[in-house]
Amino acid sequence: MKALVKLAGIPRSTYYDLVKRMNRTDPDANLKTEIKGIYEEHEGRYGYRRIRDELANRGQKVNHKKVQRLMKELGLKCIVRMKKYKSYKGDVGKIAPNLLDRNFTADAPYQKWVTDITEFKLFGEKLYFSPVLDLFGSEVITYTLDSRPTYSLVSEMVEKALAHLPEDHQLLMHSDQGWHYQMKQYRNTLERKGIIQSMSRKGNCYDNSVMENFFGIMKSEFLYLKEFDTVEQFKIELEKYIEYYNTKRIKAKLKMSPAQYRTHFTQAA
Repeated sequence: MKALVKLAGIPRSTYYDLVKRMNRTDPDANLKTEIKGIYEEHEGRYGYRRIRDELANRGQKVNHKKVQRLMKELGLKCIVRMKKYKSYKGDVGKIAPNLLDRNFTADAPYQKWVTDITEFKLFGEKLYFSPVLDLFGSEVITYTLDSRPTYSLVSEMVEKALAHLPEDHQLLMHSDQGWHYQMKQYRNTLERKGIIQSMSRKGNCYDNSVMENFFGIMKSEFLYLKEFDTVEQFKIELEKYIEYYNTKRIKAKLKMSPAQYRTHFTQAA
């Protein structure tokens, strides 16, 4: 060994320092185990910031840079980063004004809801997904899923969503200008419940960017991450993911899940 160290030109002190470091117990061993456990629990969906937030929820205050460094050492990387269904068919009904106007914040639940439709392709089939999000905490109120983008896809979604709506509300419902949302039946349903309708400007996806962002997250964390054997299995796993998204997945700017955020607000009110 002395000959090898001398041949490599390594100072004697440097060699013994390296040996000492190699024999030292890893001071972050427990933290690494905790980080790896959180990462695996969320199936690789969490990056270092959400893992930091989850550690904080468990009573461990750790700097995000340290979490990032330890994840790199462990070889853990967030597995994140879709065909958009275009339902616009021209003016087939009435176009509502863009009352939301990209103001994607809400002071309380049931003030602003947004909706849209996206398309999945599985086993040579197409599935159309129509959810409603509450802008207060980006919680998924409800959704419908069907093999055809018929009006019932949206009408059933609305009826399911309205079951969650309190009698005393001032709700704004925003969508794009898809033909479903222009339909007289849809507009009458909202009007009957005292809901104000809002629509994005034609061809402007940024006017409903919260929905676009949600679709991107869902497809990255769910559709592209998991494997499915059948359409029925996909439907079961989708329901599980929405439950996970609402109740367990930490939303970075909230530091908690959407459902926890709503519950916290309700209890404080």
